[in-house]
Amino acid sequence: MSQKYFIVTYGCQMNVHESEKIAGILRRMDYVESDKLENADIIVFNTCCIRENAENHAFGNIGALKKLKKQKPETLIAVGGCMTQEKGKTEILRKKFPFIDIMFGTLNLEELESLIKRKKSQKKKVIEIREKEGEIIEFEDAYRTSYPNAWVNITYGCNNFCSYCIVPYVRGRERSRKPEYILAEVEKLVKEGYKEITLLGQNVNSYGADGSTGMTFAQLLDKVASIEGKFRVRFMTSHPKDFNEDVVRVMAKHEKICKLVHLPVQSGSNPVLKAMNRRYTREKYLDEIKMLRSYFPEAEVTTDIIVGFPGETEEDYLQTEALVKEVDFASAFTFVYSKRQGTKAAEMENQIPEEVQKDRIMRLVALVNSLTRKKSEKYVGKTVEILCEDYDEKKGLYLGRDEFGRMGYFASMENKIGEFVQLKVTKANGISLFGEIDQ
Repeated sequence: MSQKYFIVTYGCQMNVHESEKIAGILRRMDYVESDKLENADIIVFNTCCIRENAENHAFGNIGALKKLKKQKPETLIAVGGCMTQEKGKTEILRKKFPFIDIMFGTLNLEELESLIKRKKSQKKKVIEIREKEGEIIEFEDAYRTSYPNAWVNITYGCNNFCSYCIVPYVRGRERSRKPEYILAEVEKLVKEGYKEITLLGQNVNSYGADGSTGMTFAQLLDKVASIEGKFRVRFMTSHPKDFNEDVVRVMAKHEKICKLVHLPVQSGSNPVLKAMNRRYTREKYLDEIKMLRSYFPEAEVTTDIIVGFPGETEEDYLQTEALVKEVDFASAFTFVYSKRQGTKAAEMENQIPEEVQKDRIMRLVALVNSLTRKKSEKYVGKTVEILCEDYDEKKGLYLGRDEFGRMGYFASMENKIGEFVQLKVTKANGISLFGEIDQ
């Protein structure tokens, strides 16, 4: 029997671990990963539709396979993820790309193997999109590709219904995994040599909020960090309406937990936050930052910010700039508001002109970059612990991050991937650090 090959692509960072699960299913079916499209027997797109550019990117990638499918019709093309789950998008994909063989949603990823087998036994395409979320199906054979980092889902879906966000509509309502499965997965990963565990969820702080787990997020975090071994613990994403002092107390209890919190603020303006349905105020957000830094003055915070939200005035935008300066974020993911059909914000009046959005995002990016550079410069002359993650072929240097997420580069005669090293920082360049380690 000849070898069968697969390729899995994903549309956003939050899809990385889900794509590892897809790859695990394909490996279980005796497929082997390939990086050459022409060799692939099956190509799976794990799509994202959170923002318009991600959706356009997916359309472009799928469309580019038309020629390959004509030359090699036996190649299976499967599309899953947020786009297929979004209302009306499956029909658009079916009409726009008739060469797609299989479509599945975010709520039935575990059925991919059976869908592939169905397609192979029949000529017509297979479209299976579950409309209602069911019980969480545990995956034990994800094909992890991010050593020494590992991603562990603790919740799926979202209950927040921010007015600009389509996630609850394409990922379903929030469900929490049982703690025993999470802890067993982390223990296994640590035994296998993974050095950084990131707990994942659209809102990790509401873990177990429905009483189904018998445990809060703070209690789960405590148990994860109590597992023996040298490794780091991160978590994302936190929601400001639920982030609390119980979590910070657990962070203070364990050195393993990185003193870095990703806490998306989205806007510094109370009227905009209200229109976004974020359910917290600027003042509450700043109080949480003060509380965090009362425990750890060195704590760093990263964030997400949207500019150009419907109705945002210049004063609203300037409030965001002022908050960015006050918090002094380690870094920020900045976005121009993207209209998503099916969300309340898409129907709002006072949509902001594109030229105004572009002006504001450029000003914000310049501000964030200036703050990030200043933070990097403070590293020069200091020694920090870096977890080596990879080797940069172009630079000829190893690279890794400190607990605050700052990337450091260094030379080494030995392979250091997966090791903690002490990096003496000699130079800072933008968001990156360069230095030397003891060989």
